[in-house]
Amino acid sequence: MKKKILSIALACVLAVSMITGCSSDKTKKTTETTAIKPVLKDGFYSADFKTDSKMFHVNETKKGKGILSIKNGGMTVHISLVSKRIVNLFPGRAADAKKDGAKLLQPTVDKIKYSDGTEDEVFGFDVPVKSIGKEFDLAILGSSGKWFDHKVSVSNPKYIGDKDPSQGKSIEELKLKDGTYTAKVTLNGGSGRASVDSPCKLEIKDKKCFATITWSSKKYDFMMVNDKKYLPINKKGNSTFKIPVDTIDAPVFVQADTVAMSKPYLIDYTLLFENPTLEK
Repeated sequence: MKKKILSIALACVLAVSMITGCSSDKTKKTTETTAIKPVLKDGFYSADFKTDSKMFHVNETKKGKGILSIKNGGMTVHISLVSKRIVNLFPGRAADAKKDGAKLLQPTVDKIKYSDGTEDEVFGFDVPVKSIGKEFDLAILGSSGKWFDHKVSVSNPKYIGDKDPSQGKSIEELKLKDGTYTAKVTLNGGSGRASVDSPCKLEIKDKKCFATITWSSKKYDFMMVNDKKYLPINKKGNSTFKIPVDTIDAPVFVQADTVAMSKPYLIDYTLLFENPTLEK
C-alpha cells in the first residue's frame, strides 16, 4: 500500500514538473518572439552606422551617423563618405557584385562643411537596410577597380521628423536679405519632455544666420553645434543660446548639456526651422 501511494505521489510530481517545464518553454519562446525588433513609424531618423574597418566609414562631420528613412516598412540609410575614392557599393558579397546583372548602388554628390569652415564634395550612398542592430554584408568598389567585403550595421535610430533632411536649403540659397526674422522651430530628440520657444528669432547678416533658442528649462549650461561650444546669453530665466544655423527646412543637429539630473548629460537633438513661416 505504501509503495502504491509513493508511486502515485511520484507520478503527480513528474506531471507538475512537465507542465511547469512546458509553461516555462512557452513563456521563453513568447518572450523571444516579442523581443525581435521595435516597430518604427514612417519618417526620418538619425542612426549609428558602424563598419568593420577604419578605412571605410562615414565622414567625420557626421559623427558616425547616417540618415535612416522608413516608408511602408522599407528602410534605407543615407551615408556620406570621406571622399570620392569609393565609387560603388553592393548590398551583399563582393563575389556577387562581380556577377553580370548585379545592381550596384550609385553615388550621390554630398556637400560637406567642416568645423574649420572649409567645404568639400564627397560621395554618398543610399543603402537598403533589412533590420536594425544586426550586421549585414556590404561590398565596396574602390577607384582602383577592386571589390572589398565588409560587415556593417545600423542601430540606435532617433526620430528627427517626417521631412527629408536632404531637401533643406542654405541661407545663401534662400537669398534672404540681412535683417531680423522670426520662424517656427520644432525640436526633436531627447526624452521628449524638453521644448524650445517657437517662433524664434533669426538674425541674418553677410549670408550668415544665428538663431536665438530659449529652452523650457534653466538647466541647460551649454550647447554644441558643429563641434563648437556655445554658452547661455542670459543669467536669469530659462536657458537661452545664440547658435549658428546653416539650413532651413531640414533638421539641424545640435547637442545640449543638462544639469537637471544627478550628473550632467549631453543630449542629441534636432531643430527644424520652417521656411514658410519666415517673417521679417
